[in-house]
Amino acid sequence: MLYYLFEYLDKTFDFPGAGVFQYISFRAAMAIITSLTISLLFGKSLIRLLVKRQVGESIRDLGLKGQSEKQGTPTMGGLIILGAVLVPTLLFAKLDNIYVLLMIGSTIWLGAIGFVDDYIKVFKKDKKGLAGRFKILGQILLGLAIGSIMYFNDSIVIREKLDQEVIIEQGIDRTNASAHFNPEAEKSTKTSIPFVKNNEFDYAVLISWLGKGLEKYAWLVFIPLVVLIIMAVSNGANLTDGIDGLATGTSAIIGATLGLLAWVSGNIVFADYLNIMYIPNTGELTIFISAFVGACIGFLWYNSYPAQVFMGDTGSLAIGGIIAVFAIIIRKELLIPILCGIFLAENLSVILQVSYFKYTKKKSGVGKRIFKMSPLHHHFQVLGYPEPKIVMRFLIVGIMLAVATIITLKLR
Repeated sequence: MLYYLFEYLDKTFDFPGAGVFQYISFRAAMAIITSLTISLLFGKSLIRLLVKRQVGESIRDLGLKGQSEKQGTPTMGGLIILGAVLVPTLLFAKLDNIYVLLMIGSTIWLGAIGFVDDYIKVFKKDKKGLAGRFKILGQILLGLAIGSIMYFNDSIVIREKLDQEVIIEQGIDRTNASAHFNPEAEKSTKTSIPFVKNNEFDYAVLISWLGKGLEKYAWLVFIPLVVLIIMAVSNGANLTDGIDGLATGTSAIIGATLGLLAWVSGNIVFADYLNIMYIPNTGELTIFISAFVGACIGFLWYNSYPAQVFMGDTGSLAIGGIIAVFAIIIRKELLIPILCGIFLAENLSVILQVSYFKYTKKKSGVGKRIFKMSPLHHHFQVLGYPEPKIVMRFLIVGIMLAVATIITLKLR
């Protein structure tokens, strides 16, 4: 909103300083400052309200040290994150940008599903919350919507990089970054893939072997994959939200990395220098992800050990969905196993634990476990590690994974 106001003031009245709103870097900086301010100020007021209304977390007794002290801690704090993400985005981003609209829609949709789950747990006193099948259905519907829009919407295009032989043959000026790309933006089923020379993978390849001309049906592969990614990352963030500050801190690191990837992917000079896919208009997503990082850091102020508030499913489902959809939009979804390695480990620990227990029980009559407890962070708690130490070490691993993700831009 402020973007359009200052654009009008700049063009109509040549208002001093109004032109600075044209710069993505300025608006991204304003977004992160605003989101931090909202998180810190609104967060404090919301926590007081939640305490007053006795909106406390009902802790399932797992026999872990320090668990009983968490009983009654205010939950539904994800509302802080949602507000701190959406308000700066609405203020500073271009709201006619298809990518920004997709991110806003995804945030509201998954935040609403999480809110309903928390509401049932807290106010209806039903510890099970929203039935799992409805959560999954909501994630599937979002995946279908995002996948379909990404594939069929004519506004979502890329500019193909010209082959080096063409550049040499046509004598294209190597100092002109724009000349190194196809002048016409076009629809494409390509995405980025790590550790490969040309750094691109076309989903159409997965179906083209069935017969000539079937490339146009690549959506049969792409859309289900989008659904799977959103479900996996959203549930991974939900599982990671088990100890104070872990999901929030991890998400802030992931968000900062995605912001950098969006910046270079949406800037033709950087895309040319790094020899990566150029995706017009994705630079605007930097404003959204800056607000997201600011919201996570601001929430961490109250969520760090010992937590004054929990985000609940209102926050955890939303932040996981935000990360997944953002990565899909900037065509970096195949980097998720690296960048979101913490979420992946938490997911796998549960899957392996349950699968192995069922397998051994069926085979020998006695179920055995791989970990002391799952998800993975609880395993280390049972081993006796203090909660703050577990969180800090997980965050260090998260930073290492973020660096590894950035390195893939050049390591091929």
